[in-house]
Amino acid sequence: MPAEGKKEIQLEIAYFLFTDIVGYSKLLIDEQHALLERLNQIVRSTEQFQTAEAAGKLIKIPTGDGMALVFQDRLEAPVECALEISRALKEHPTLLLRMGVHSGPVSGVIDVNKRANVAGAGINMAQRVMDCGDAGHILLSKHVAEDLRVRSETRRARSGCEFAHRRTR
Repeated sequence: MPAEGKKEIQLEIAYFLFTDIVGYSKLLIDEQHALLERLNQIVRSTEQFQTAEAAGKLIKIPTGDGMALVFQDRLEAPVECALEISRALKEHPTLLLRMGVHSGPVSGVIDVNKRANVAGAGINMAQRVMDCGDAGHILLSKHVAEDLRVRSETRRARSGCEFAHRRTR
């Protein structure tokens, strides 16, 4: 294998956004291409995508009628990205999308095209979460929802402590 194909990807826990165009296979080929290109433009224009890509913390995996985005540094990134995409889709009513968010273990691999990719339970579960949704839905796995709740409560507790500390001075 050439040296460039041996690049190691050091991932343990990753944060996934899986997307799928609903009804894609029923469309004419020209319609499929147009919707996929529109989806790619919308996703690439999101702040979360651009930030993670610029930091080298994003793996993009095309899936035919959608994509998997693998964020490597922040649990909130795929959720915020999904919300940005959802807001942009309001201007594109013919683009019916379902999205699933999960976090979990993966290992880095080099795929058949000699590109960075991931394999493991984390990305498999992300696809299953998305598969449970309908057009217009963003589904979070129970694991992600719980982690977000805990982080939110921790932030509120910290800000309350800081406020109380400032009041006593």
